[in-house]
Amino acid sequence: TFCFLIVGCTFSLLSLCWKEVKRRKGQDILQEAFKEFDYDQDGYLNYKDVAECMRTMGYMPTEMELLEIVQQIKMRMGGLMDFEDFVELMGPRMMGETAHMLGLKELQSAFVQFDLDGDGKINQDEMKEAVKSLLGEKLKKGELEEILKELDINEDGNIDFEEFVMMLSIR
Repeated sequence: TFCFLIVGCTFSLLSLCWKEVKRRKGQDILQEAFKEFDYDQDGYLNYKDVAECMRTMGYMPTEMELLEIVQQIKMRMGGLMDFEDFVELMGPRMMGETAHMLGLKELQSAFVQFDLDGDGKINQDEMKEAVKSLLGEKLKKGELEEILKELDINEDGNIDFEEFVMMLSIR
């Protein structure tokens, strides 16, 4: 019930955190791969090297995908691809490959957004503030208490990290 409201908020926050992590990590990974296959260090990849680069990064394009990509590079880009075009090509593929992954760091990062005083627990005031900032609205009287009651497995009046993770796993 109201638990789904918080789960939704949390997933929105996790999604934002995860996107930022992926964007940063993805940019680094893409930059590293691009440099490795930019053999003459001119800032361009030859269309012949793009497939090998993609495979090295763990993305296994089908022959049809490769034909389309090579055709596009040859026609639109004169046979060479700069880093910006490479990011445009690989970014969505990387997002698709990693969209299902959520690591401990991302969960902890989201938890910290709720745990405003850093004590390792989310209390009623922190939950109230998080819901207000994430949803942009206040909950009705009693709703917050009901949410906390549903999520607070050990009934200590707070949501600890384990309860937070469990809350997300029920979604």
